[in-house]
Amino acid sequence: MLGSLFRSKKKSAPPAFATDLHSHLLPGIDDGVQTMEEALEVIKGFKNLGYQRLITTPHIMHDYYRNTPDIIQNKLAAVRQALADAGIEIELLAAAEYYLDEYFLELIGGEEPLLTFGNKYVLFELPFLSKPMILQEAVFALQTKGYRPVLAHVERYLYFGQDADSLYDLHHAGVIFQLNLLSLAGFYGKEVKKQAEKLLKAGLIGMVGSDCHNNRHLMALGKFLHAGAAVLAGQTFLNDTL
Repeated sequence: MLGSLFRSKKKSAPPAFATDLHSHLLPGIDDGVQTMEEALEVIKGFKNLGYQRLITTPHIMHDYYRNTPDIIQNKLAAVRQALADAGIEIELLAAAEYYLDEYFLELIGGEEPLLTFGNKYVLFELPFLSKPMILQEAVFALQTKGYRPVLAHVERYLYFGQDADSLYDLHHAGVIFQLNLLSLAGFYGKEVKKQAEKLLKAGLIGMVGSDCHNNRHLMALGKFLHAGAAVLAGQTFLNDTL
């Protein structure tokens, strides 16, 4: 069903989305795809949408997803081999989506390098209910180590709607904001869509991503892109520089 939907449409994703930089496509290691078959189906769907490169970002969350660079790289190698065996030609890379907690601070200060993409970009996420007290400390620690912090799905933290100053402070401090395309499609609700459009209009968004976890996400992404994604007209992002 997924493949037939995309095969029936000839329109590809806009050029700025040749690279997707936020997804969960390594099977069985977080809340993303769970089997190799599902991984291949979703990745093929991205290719049919016109994407050329996927930077997948498994969760690293100490209490739930205790992934390590070795776990992620080994799973990446397995998926790449499966893609080659299936004849699916698309570039697949891996970084991580780090959850901001005390464990993340330990990782930043440790000797083992963090998983990055592009020019030392590090994707990290926040709790959804309240802004963490250690946010500024984490940003400073990342930058001190030469990393470039990228805040995942910034529009989904609705508390920033009442704390715009903090958001602008982060932006001025050099934090790059990543927006989920599905937020613009209303996938996460009206309030998130409204905040996404506001941030986009203010010119605060540096990167966009799918945050794709499964076929359902990909179907919604495909519908959004095939509808023209008009809200993105005239916008430029860092995706195509990675």
